[in-house]
Amino acid sequence: MEPVRWSPPPAPRRAGRSSGSSSGDVLRRVELPGHGPEDVVFGADGSVYTGTADGAVLRVDIVTGAVDSVANTGGRPLGLHAGPDGSLLVCDAHRGLLRWSGPGGSIEVLVDRIDGEPLNFASNVVQDPDNGMIYFTASSRRWPFEQWMGDLLEHSGTGRLLRLSPDGAVDVLLDGLQFANGVAFTPNREALVFAETGAYRLSRYWLRGPKAGTQEALIDNLPGFPDNIALGSDGLIWVALASPRNPLLDALLPRPGVLRRMVWQLPERLKPAPKRTAWVVGVDLEGSIMHDLQTDGTAYAMVTGVAEQAGTLVLGSLDESALAITVVPGIAPTEIN
Repeated sequence: MEPVRWSPPPAPRRAGRSSGSSSGDVLRRVELPGHGPEDVVFGADGSVYTGTADGAVLRVDIVTGAVDSVANTGGRPLGLHAGPDGSLLVCDAHRGLLRWSGPGGSIEVLVDRIDGEPLNFASNVVQDPDNGMIYFTASSRRWPFEQWMGDLLEHSGTGRLLRLSPDGAVDVLLDGLQFANGVAFTPNREALVFAETGAYRLSRYWLRGPKAGTQEALIDNLPGFPDNIALGSDGLIWVALASPRNPLLDALLPRPGVLRRMVWQLPERLKPAPKRTAWVVGVDLEGSIMHDLQTDGTAYAMVTGVAEQAGTLVLGSLDESALAITVVPGIAPTEIN
């Protein structure tokens, strides 16, 4: 471990409260034949797709609870993107950026090395249907997925935002990110919004217009750790907050690195750990939080993925063996086609 000092902004009061400004219906679990559905997406067929720790890619009918295993990456699938043709892009923590061609199809490796270096910890992905450009994040060059806490504790900032062109060229758009994680388009696809888990921040990277190629903070000093994000059918950016801010971690980050090295050597039960909660927020393009939904984590916890469609919210988790379903407050969910 090579700790880098950082003085985080004081955690907002919201970081210490156990419920949000509004709440949805009680979470309904949809059990899975695997553990750790880290991300969730609505597919072109109306089903929800997710990946589990055993490498399986699952198709889930959230109405009936039916689950089918449609593929296996042979690694650890994380972030997903569903194409209009029924295909899926898969960020695999061990194998890189993959593509599943759809029912009956195979898994293809799109990117597993960048500048001769193995692609480590691919995290989340989106594709522009107009030009075929694929944008994806990699959380860390130094830490593997299984030791994700080491990256947050070290705070060395080796995350990246990357672009894969249709001709196979890979470009590093941004480097030095603090645990780059979820990525989503704005509704007009003029910009990307991406999460930096280790900086408690969502940023916007402009793809077109006078600001093209530049980044700016969309919302800073979040009360929790942002994970995967998704553009909802309501035009909001939905953000999974895996855990509230950790006071011990915030206290350690500005102090001499030897303290974090000592903490890293402690037994797991004594290290900073996520607090059990289920938490998502809906953010508009001005950086205002429009929905703040949180429960105490009794029935479901460590939400790392979220997808919204027609007023229905589907949640994924690194720790659970189920998806969770709820609704956006004040919106009557319509039938998902």
